[in-house]
Amino acid sequence: MLDGTRKFSLVDESNKEMKRTLTTVYDALKEKGYNPINQIVGYLLSEDPTYITNHNNARSLICKIDRDELMQELVQFYLDN
Repeated sequence: MLDGTRKFSLVDESNKEMKRTLTTVYDALKEKGYNPINQIVGYLLSEDPTYITNHNNARSLICKIDRDELMQELVQFYLDN
């Protein structure tokens, strides 16, 4: 029997899922020969999903992420590091 209590954090899981999705999108863009950073920034600034390739379902994946939350996480990560 376990003595400790397991901790669950929805925020941590959300951040991990966001990172997995962004990594998948990044890899798909790179595989197709695009500059992933430029394409993702273009998407974030314009909200136009055509900046993201359909390869490996990347466009559909990035559209599932709330842009405001993603930008908030990116700024927070930048400031923390």
